[in-house]
Amino acid sequence: MAPPRRWSVIWALGVVQIMTWGSSFYLLSVLVAPITKDTGWPLGWVIGGLSVGLLVAGLVSPRVGAFIGEHGGRPVLAFAAVVLAVGLGVLGLAPNLPVYLAGWLFVGLGMGTGLYDPAFATLGRLYGAEARPAITTLTLWGGFASTVCWPLSAFLIEQVGWRGTCLAYAGLHLAVTLPLVLLVIPRPPASVVARSERPAQGVHLDAREWRAFLLMAGVLTLGGTVMAMVSVHLITLLQARGVALSSAVAYGALIGPSQVGARIVEMAGKGRYHPLWTLIAAMVLVALGIAMLAAGLPVVGLALVLYGAGNGIYSIARGTVPLALFGPERYAPLVGRLARPGLVAQALAPSLGAVVLTYAGTDATYAVLTVVALANVALALSLWRVR
Repeated sequence: MAPPRRWSVIWALGVVQIMTWGSSFYLLSVLVAPITKDTGWPLGWVIGGLSVGLLVAGLVSPRVGAFIGEHGGRPVLAFAAVVLAVGLGVLGLAPNLPVYLAGWLFVGLGMGTGLYDPAFATLGRLYGAEARPAITTLTLWGGFASTVCWPLSAFLIEQVGWRGTCLAYAGLHLAVTLPLVLLVIPRPPASVVARSERPAQGVHLDAREWRAFLLMAGVLTLGGTVMAMVSVHLITLLQARGVALSSAVAYGALIGPSQVGARIVEMAGKGRYHPLWTLIAAMVLVALGIAMLAAGLPVVGLALVLYGAGNGIYSIARGTVPLALFGPERYAPLVGRLARPGLVAQALAPSLGAVVLTYAGTDATYAVLTVVALANVALALSLWRVR
């Protein structure tokens, strides 16, 4: 039987990413209000479910990368579909808050085995040094997760409520995501498996590579912090500067199209330049957008377009920079290791932002975001020096 064409593998992974992001990371964007209204559970604990899930994802990510490095991503992504279905089923049937939080443990395991980093590692194992275009194209698919799943979630809530919505997503993982993985994602080439038959702990980095690894981990940590804080607190921050709620929501909606547009521009480059330039450009755009918001300039729309564009190509750089720095043979286990700090930062950052907002105010929160974003520009430039 002939192996699947590369475009069909990317297409299948793209659908998987839309479903996985939409039913996990983006799930509470639409469901949080119906859940709190229906159950009376505290808002902080309802949102805290996502933090629990991200912490679990961060904890398992190194082992996930090591497994993909040895066996390929097909069994991992299939496991993700099943465990997400289980987690969403628990959420939909949860009679109380502890069971609800337990459901997020399963959803977090699904995120750790099914979001971008395992998908990137899967492509790296399949296509080696030629995986960069596939990774870039996959992020374009992922950029439509909120565009597809937010309206879908809103529609399902009107029809079957928030519990039915969770159960519907569980069914979609079993009926759509799992078959796509099993039928379309191939096993890695035997020759690649043979070169990788060693434990992940045996991956060796020399002194220069170790410095690059630490710098990349720092970029992912700070990048995850900024993204999570902005995602959760953007509307509040804009309203504190006098922006009406309806306008703040409209401004926030600019981020998604900006992400996709920036990824299309990066794809047009066809890999003619080092992916570190993509990373540096991403960090500069994010920092510029945050700084414009912090300065109170009357260009909120432009600031969020720049921020969204930076976030868009940052997702590409997350996958392509480690491939360029460390090569295809060590790519999967190292991507797994690098994923942990970013996921943990995303889990903790919203609470950190809430504390700063509550006790120090809006200006201090903007200042923290600006400092972190500028520090990430410095880390990305330092990474270029030790590449």
